[in-house]
Amino acid sequence: MDWPISEVARMSGVTARTLRHYDEIGLLPPARIGSNGHRYYEEHQLLLLQQILVLRELGVGLPEIGRVLADQVDTVEALRGHHRRLLAERDRLDALAGTVSRTIAELEQSRKDGTPMTAINRPENLFEGIQPSQYEGNLRDFPALAEEAGRRAAAMTPAEIEAGQRERTALMIRLAEHMAGGAPADAEPVQAEIDAQYRALTSLYAVSAGEYRAAGRSCVENEDWRAAYEAIAPGLAEYQRDAIEVYAASRLG
Repeated sequence: MDWPISEVARMSGVTARTLRHYDEIGLLPPARIGSNGHRYYEEHQLLLLQQILVLRELGVGLPEIGRVLADQVDTVEALRGHHRRLLAERDRLDALAGTVSRTIAELEQSRKDGTPMTAINRPENLFEGIQPSQYEGNLRDFPALAEEAGRRAAAMTPAEIEAGQRERTALMIRLAEHMAGGAPADAEPVQAEIDAQYRALTSLYAVSAGEYRAAGRSCVENEDWRAAYEAIAPGLAEYQRDAIEVYAASRLG
């Protein structure tokens, strides 16, 4: 039995345009193309589509998914591996939900009595469930910066890499605190955080005003970056973008 592309799109929730794109890049060719030019899919293709969508949910990019599908031999074993990763992701999201819940409570307590939130709990607890690698690997839109970041990372110890990841995540949380406190994107404390980000980037690569604006837009437009920001606080991706836009216009010209 086979199904036309329109029916596969309906069943899976994936648009026909996306299915055609998967065919064009060799990721998911249809079982056959009818005399009417329409694509038709059989059970094997549906199983492959399930794997593709599961891997996408796990944050795997299309090129890597292609390599995974090309290397696998047994479908059942591949699904077992995906299942293990999904269970691990579930546990991570549970931990992340707990982290955000505690942070909300600590921010509310901090506003009430003026105590710094990091004095209420250990700072390390702010990062439980957060994986900076999910968004640090998405510099493909900035190849020169990605190349230099990769070169420097290769020379760093695991402890140095982890420290850098924690600092970048801490900066995101500090921005979330400003946002939660009602500070506008052009407020001086917010702009000081953005300035620190910009200086960190320019230590790797001479980032122009246009490139920094593009990086700000990527916080919203790049689905992996956006997910990383939104995991810390809803609306944080747009807040970061707007703060970068203000900084670029007022300080970079």
